[in-house]
Amino acid sequence: MIVGRGDIASVLNDRDGAIFFVSGVSNSNETRESEFMREIELLDKQDKTKCIFYFSSITLDDMSKNSQYLQHKRSMELLVKSNFENYNIIRIGNITWGSNPNTFINYIKNKKSKGESVEIKDEYKYVIDKEQLVLLTDNLPLTGQNTICVFGRMAKVAELV
Repeated sequence: MIVGRGDIASVLNDRDGAIFFVSGVSNSNETRESEFMREIELLDKQDKTKCIFYFSSITLDDMSKNSQYLQHKRSMELLVKSNFENYNIIRIGNITWGSNPNTFINYIKNKKSKGESVEIKDEYKYVIDKEQLVLLTDNLPLTGQNTICVFGRMAKVAELV
């Protein structure tokens, strides 16, 4: 079962015995408590006997970053671990496809297409393409407790837009 209709959900292959939970908070600038609660409540409704695939953030272990979004993702991972016997927590960076205006790459592309100024920092980001993600999710086991950091490839922000 695929729970969600966004960019990540659009590329996943459904697997018997798995729940792909891709209906969470995807905007790293989110601050509305209602959005965080929506994700918590939706997770709680899932069949605990199935293996859940939860998509988190590659920046989760960077303790120098402590946004409300990252605090929420840390809490969600703990909820997955304490409520599901079998899980795959997949920590990813930025996706390279889709239409969600809140993803990092689309945010910058949209600003540039509107002629709006955008500061492109001289920094690297980790990105994953849909083929990499599908290969991973099609092959992860449906038993066990796995937390996987998927770095994909590292690229300068200027190269991505």
